[in-house]
Amino acid sequence: MTFYISTPTRHFARRWASLPAETPLPIDVRDEGESFLLTAYVPGLKAEDLNIQVLDDTIAIEGTYSQHEGEALMSELPAGAFRRALRLPAALNSENAEARIENGVLTLRLPKAESARPKLIKVASK
Repeated sequence: MTFYISTPTRHFARRWASLPAETPLPIDVRDEGESFLLTAYVPGLKAEDLNIQVLDDTIAIEGTYSQHEGEALMSELPAGAFRRALRLPAALNSENAEARIENGVLTLRLPKAESARPKLIKVASK
C-alpha cells in the first residue's frame, strides 16, 4: 500500500506550529467520603518537576515539560510550563495530603477538613 502526501513537509510542520500551544493536564477526581482522590497524567515528569499547593478548597498543580529539540513534522507531546487549579466541593486538610508519582501518573489523596466531613448525630427518644 502506498500513501502520497500532497502537502509539502515544511508546510505541514508550519501549520502545526501555528496552532495554540496548550499543555493539557488531564485529571480525574473522585470523592471517597473522607477524602478526594485526584489522578493526573504527567508523562515524563518526576516528583521534583512538580509543585503542588493546597489552600482551603483549591488545589494547584504546576510543572514544566522538557522542550523538544529540532523540527518535528507533527508535535503533540506536551512541552513547556503548565498550571492547573481546581476548586473542590469541600475544604481540604493539607497537613495530611499525600502525593506520589509512578509511571507518569500523579496520585493525590486529599483528606477533607474536619469541618467538611459529615457528622453523625444521634437522635434521642423519650
